[in-house]
Amino acid sequence: MNVNGKNSRTLWLKADDEQIVQVIDQRHLPHHFVVEDLRSLDDMVMAIRDMHLRGAGLIGAAAGFGMYLAALEAPHDSSYDHFMKEAGLRLQATRPTAVNLSWAVDQQLKALQAGKSPSEKTTIALNTAQVIADSDAESCRQIGQHGLPLIEAISRSKGGAPVNILTHCNAGWLAFVDYGTATAPIYAAHQKGIAVHVWVDETRPRNQGASLTAWELGQQGVPHTIITDNAGGHLMQHGLVDLVIVGSDRTTFTGDVANKIGTYLKALAAKDNDIPFYVALPSSTIDWELEDGLRQIPIEQRGEEEVKYIEGLCDGEIRKVLLAPEDSPAANFAFDVTPARLVTALITERGICKPDKQSILALFPERKS
Repeated sequence: MNVNGKNSRTLWLKADDEQIVQVIDQRHLPHHFVVEDLRSLDDMVMAIRDMHLRGAGLIGAAAGFGMYLAALEAPHDSSYDHFMKEAGLRLQATRPTAVNLSWAVDQQLKALQAGKSPSEKTTIALNTAQVIADSDAESCRQIGQHGLPLIEAISRSKGGAPVNILTHCNAGWLAFVDYGTATAPIYAAHQKGIAVHVWVDETRPRNQGASLTAWELGQQGVPHTIITDNAGGHLMQHGLVDLVIVGSDRTTFTGDVANKIGTYLKALAAKDNDIPFYVALPSSTIDWELEDGLRQIPIEQRGEEEVKYIEGLCDGEIRKVLLAPEDSPAANFAFDVTPARLVTALITERGICKPDKQSILALFPERKS
């Protein structure tokens, strides 16, 4: 996608030094565009844990490159494999809900088994990391192509009037390597000349919608409006939302969806107002081991400071201010689970399917036991 008119991904190898992974440090957006150099496993662990980068697909790709950075550090002796397994465990512990991260680590550990020497394994780690990143971008592009007809159909039914799409959090290209998931059909429609307008939830407490989704939509020239998290239901009641598209951090193979906290409430409002509610995700986000999302998906709980404080631009400087009584405790659940019964369909890189075991396995028959 574009940043100031120039094509960019969210992470890449530094052009003149392949031992450095560069990422867009999202903590500074939308006010400053900062590229961060990650030189070690420790750097990558911190970047994922402290959300310098975030989003299901991106932290999966970042974990892939984290394993490559670990391979550069690993001792060239019999302890190499143990070092890499421990590196994988450290990466997996950074963000427990998004399954892409564990998936990427597992992909690396499997690939490394083919190496005969530490040097060969390091080359394999680099190649695997690049494959994971490229596959993420291509999957998102395909999601856009499969979701495009949904927007086209609504556009035709409205006689070409703008299609109003509501999304929650940031499931755009900043959350993946490129294109995004929830935004991929929107970008595809916009590039085709279809009139679209996006309602952007601010998405407290970290405000990824207001700070990230709005920024990237603006960079692509897509019309959008930021709304408070609680405004979605009102808009739906008054016919101002044609469809909802959200992303996912983990989806069970039975169709339950874990996504940014507040997604469940949007799904309830959409159901009550007969508005289609779609979830866009690559297959790397599907957890093929879990059937009951509400009971089995681990929900990350983050620090209370994200709830009690807010950060923004003031007099040209990024400042943090306290919103709540200093002594009041705060709970910070990062995700919630939307039951499959509230989801209209899943948009994947292989096509669209109903959110149930039979339909999902029909798209991915290799997962049938």
